[in-house]
Amino acid sequence: MDLQSRVAIVSGGASGIGRTISLMLAEHGATVVVNYRSSEQKAQALVAEIKAKGGEALAVQADISQFDQAKHLVDETIKAYGKLDILVNNAGINHDQLVLRMQEDQFDRVIETNLKGTWSLTKHAAKHLLRSPHGRIINISSIIGLIGNAGQSNYSASKAGILGLTKSLAKEFASRQVTVNAICPGFIETEMTDQLDPKFVELYLANIPLKRLGQAEDVANVVLFLASDYASYMTGQTLIIDGGMVM
Repeated sequence: MDLQSRVAIVSGGASGIGRTISLMLAEHGATVVVNYRSSEQKAQALVAEIKAKGGEALAVQADISQFDQAKHLVDETIKAYGKLDILVNNAGINHDQLVLRMQEDQFDRVIETNLKGTWSLTKHAAKHLLRSPHGRIINISSIIGLIGNAGQSNYSASKAGILGLTKSLAKEFASRQVTVNAICPGFIETEMTDQLDPKFVELYLANIPLKRLGQAEDVANVVLFLASDYASYMTGQTLIIDGGMVM
């Protein structure tokens, strides 16, 4: 899965699953633009790690929920490298609350980052991706966008919206051979899940046939596949990485 000479943007690429995706793409030859909103120290450390391994990377601060900042991220990428081949829409937030207690701004912030941010970044990146012979858009959704979850009406709506957006973009860009696919991770072990009550984790494990939490590498491996030439005949698809949980 050789990504030599290809340039990738990973939104929210400095920590969590995004960090592992950034490393995976760089290890296979891609130049990676690591986007971050507030984690500058983590982003710069990741860039240094990639460069120490012989790769090329750049950290760019941008809040992709803001239309103009999403444009800034793409503009900085083109300024630095002259092209864009791969866009991984990974950035996302959550503000969980039962709908009777959820405030309007909690709903709006999640939609603006997760759904509108994905749209905004794709819109600004599109003209560059359409010029690439290896154009790839990979959207990180969630199994919550498929099955819903109490207390996550905002998050679920945003992630379900990404699935619809993926299919529409796949149809719009297919004639130029730019593929657009989505990934729905299940319960993936991250710094955030490390803080959860073990009893809560046990409840989830009871519903996962493979009886383990997913690892960030499980998601990054599929991103790598979708970014490579091996997935050149796949578009508009949703890949579920959940250990069989939704099944």
